[in-house]
Amino acid sequence: MSSVSGHAIIIMKFGGTSVATPEGRSAIVRRVTEALEREQAPVVVVSAMGRKGAPYATDTLLSLLEGLPTDARERDLLACTGEVVSAVLVAHVLRGAGIDARAFSGPEAGIGTNGAYGAATVTDVYPGPLLSALAADAVPVVAGFQGMAPDGSVTTLGRGGSDTTACALGVALRAKTVEIYTDVDGVMSADPRSCDDAAVLDVISADELFQMARHGSRIVHTPAAELALGSGLAVRVRNTFSDHTGTLVADIASYQPKALATAVSETSGIARVHVDLSAPEGTREHTVAQARVYRAMADAGVSLDMFTPASDTLVFTVPEVDLPRACDVLAGLDLICKTQGGLSKITLVGAGMHGVPGVMARVAEYLSDAGVNILQTADSHTTISVLVSALDATSAVNALHTGFGLSG
Repeated sequence: MSSVSGHAIIIMKFGGTSVATPEGRSAIVRRVTEALEREQAPVVVVSAMGRKGAPYATDTLLSLLEGLPTDARERDLLACTGEVVSAVLVAHVLRGAGIDARAFSGPEAGIGTNGAYGAATVTDVYPGPLLSALAADAVPVVAGFQGMAPDGSVTTLGRGGSDTTACALGVALRAKTVEIYTDVDGVMSADPRSCDDAAVLDVISADELFQMARHGSRIVHTPAAELALGSGLAVRVRNTFSDHTGTLVADIASYQPKALATAVSETSGIARVHVDLSAPEGTREHTVAQARVYRAMADAGVSLDMFTPASDTLVFTVPEVDLPRACDVLAGLDLICKTQGGLSKITLVGAGMHGVPGVMARVAEYLSDAGVNILQTADSHTTISVLVSALDATSAVNALHTGFGLSG
């Protein structure tokens, strides 16, 4: 853990709903004041203000380009301005409250990326400018979601990328903790919009958080959860507007699961593809065809999921938005396919299910009792995913949530 003048560094990330209103900005001032009173050295990371329709929200800014020829570099340059506006505004609000604060863009804060426009990966953090501000007893306010490519251009980190900014700074500055503030009380056992009994989790392992993010939960950006998992970074998810203690993200080495399952996640907008790989009995042609499909999809930038190879077929899922591209790829390989859209992937997440027999049986029974037809399955040591009709998604989430006793 690093410190400045004996004060432990903490990262405090505030989402767009926290920054967007005077009430939210006042809550940010209160949180930063409390940290200073605890003799901590806060580094604040902010998202763009509000959601689509708000004047400085990322989607609102990008809507200015609708119908115009787009350039990836300039699109990222425009997209990052929402966070810069937030950083400058929050720094001014903090100074108005008597707290010395300095606004930084992502590049100014020393965040380097691999240069992939729209979905860049953080590759380096050079924390010198932030450490200098902290040494001068100032609170750095960093624009999230952005960094500098090797060629000097600004790149964005993908939706939710401010979480990744916060975690990357947490690792680089060896922070005591990263606090991610949002407008809910913490990580929920399910999306409350789909499940009325969804409950706030007191504690969750970093691996479970990563799996939830990877399988559709939007509470934390997936690369941020991956950083927490890989680094042992201490993370807590809290509500800007309440004193709820939130959810502690525990290091996997110290986490002891109390139940089989922890949460249920949902990914919507899924399509399934059946590819005909018919080949003469006893030949290797189907294996060659599978390899060709995997390579062609990778080259086209189509991400495959839930793939099930067999002797004469290959079944996999793709995001529905990528389905036309996937079909074009298969047509280019002279392969026949059948497609099915309007699907959702429901994922049961829990470190406690590893090595326990009968979990899939219970999943199947609970869904059968709810009248939900399982189209396909996939699993890992902490997850079981089922593919269902999007019309059955809410029923499936609630059936698993109730069946595994996740409401409290």
